[in-house]
Amino acid sequence: MQLIIQHLSKTYPNGVKALDDVSLTIPMGMYGLLGQNGAGKSTLMRTLATLQDADRGTAMLDDLDILNQKEAVRRVLGYLPQEFGVYPKVSATDLLDHFIVLKGITNGRERKELVEALLQRVNLYEHRKKAVSSYSGGMKQRFGIAQALIGNPKLIIVDEPTAGLDPGERNRFYNLLSEIGENVIVILSTHIVQDVMELCNNMAIIHQGRVLYSGSPMASVVELKGKIWEKSIAKSDLPTYQQQYNVISSKLVAGKPLVHIYSESTPGESTPGDLDPGEGFVSAQPDLEDVFFSTIQADTLVTR
Repeated sequence: MQLIIQHLSKTYPNGVKALDDVSLTIPMGMYGLLGQNGAGKSTLMRTLATLQDADRGTAMLDDLDILNQKEAVRRVLGYLPQEFGVYPKVSATDLLDHFIVLKGITNGRERKELVEALLQRVNLYEHRKKAVSSYSGGMKQRFGIAQALIGNPKLIIVDEPTAGLDPGERNRFYNLLSEIGENVIVILSTHIVQDVMELCNNMAIIHQGRVLYSGSPMASVVELKGKIWEKSIAKSDLPTYQQQYNVISSKLVAGKPLVHIYSESTPGESTPGDLDPGEGFVSAQPDLEDVFFSTIQADTLVTR
């Protein structure tokens, strides 16, 4: 089973091109869609979830046409949006039962068994009588996964699922998603690099509606080996370094900016078209965050 997206494009009435000729092949398992806020991730997710139309292109889940067979798609789709509302004072059991009815399962005994099985799976069974509105952020997200699993979906879409979760809830959510992703396609849309590195065997980086990279997270990191350099500098020097070097990121460490630059040269050995990292820079072990920032930085330089 795989999802094949070809030449998908979407421009909103205000002129914003949210998707620009997006083509991806997404296999079974966890697939990360990595991008900044406004990159086009949510537009792509809503399109695949049959909530809006594309201007052109195709999206096929095996032989199922996502753009033109929406009712059939919804029968095999699980969707967890970034935010979802719940009825106040309604228990998890009753709310999940309501969603199951909406999914077309009307047999009372079957519904009861499914409610119990789903709440057990997401570790909420002991909290089943509590109102979902009283749940913590992590518990709400686990409930969201429970409703997304109704009907044994073939495709599950989760949009920014770990934003705002504490480390403990985040780990529990990671484990749950990893388990689910063993047998279905799970698309994880996020701007959190760690989510993709820890969960996904395949990913894509999307920026300004375009796919800049698709492939293995680990392979993308290996490609950067020997090309990322770092140096701790004074705050006042940051603008100068940003002018002189290809600074892809900076973060405060012990009160001082630690800058990462991309350079294929080594200190003292510049190559044509590439700036010497300069004295004081040391080679840094690249990670997926470096891949993300360097990919976007390169695209920004090309499109200026």
